Amino acid sequence: MEYKRILLKLSGESLMGNQGHGIDSGRLSDYAREIGEIVEKGVQIAIVIGGGNIFRGLSGAAKGFDRYKGDQMGMLATVINSLALASALQDVGVRTRVMTSIRMEPVGELYSQPKAVDALNAGEVVIISGGTGNPYFTTDTASALRGIEIHADVMLKGTRVDGVYSADPEKDPSARKFESITFDEVYRKGLKVMDLTATTMCKENDLPVLVFNMDQCGNLLKVLKGEKVGTLVH
Repeated sequence: MEYKRILLKLSGESLMGNQGHGIDSGRLSDYAREIGEIVEKGVQIAIVIGGGNIFRGLSGAAKGFDRYKGDQMGMLATVINSLALASALQDVGVRTRVMTSIRMEPVGELYSQPKAVDALNAGEVVIISGGTGNPYFTTDTASALRGIEIHADVMLKGTRVDGVYSADPEKDPSARKFESITFDEVYRKGLKVMDLTATTMCKENDLPVLVFNMDQCGNLLKVLKGEKVGTLVH
């Protein structure tokens, strides 16, 4: 395997499947099976999930919600998604622990770096929910922070597109895909890989980010085998 310990970032929107909202149980089961395959091969996995399928603080603010409250609602949405994924993983026999950035036992255990690392070493999948626990930070930033804290080899950013492009491939047919790109090039070209805070944190702490299409079954295993999937940002 290419990596021994990973931080897997999943988008909340991907959990919608084709429903357009909420959580698609079929998509959840697909993710659980793929993650279970990786765990069987001895890879340690921590997961951060977005909440955009339920509520997104920024779009809430645009509709008149106070941004501070909107972001707190978004954090709770990530907890709902994390519990759903934990349930799906347990159904396929994967030992899982949900940790929350905000104290809310018995929903989840309050996140701490030593406990998360101990759980990873014991073969558990650790799902870290609640973002950073603070408003005005995205789940991309939470992923960068947690990936750095647990000493992950890489952040795998599972999205609906198969890598980083020079422009939005859904809008611009001439957009070209990068096999690899540096953080500095991402800045210079103004590419929307992650928000700037997350990008800066990864760059300064030498945490590479691999952007790939998680909705294509089998891609997660291919990434971990070192096959050419997605785009490596380094």
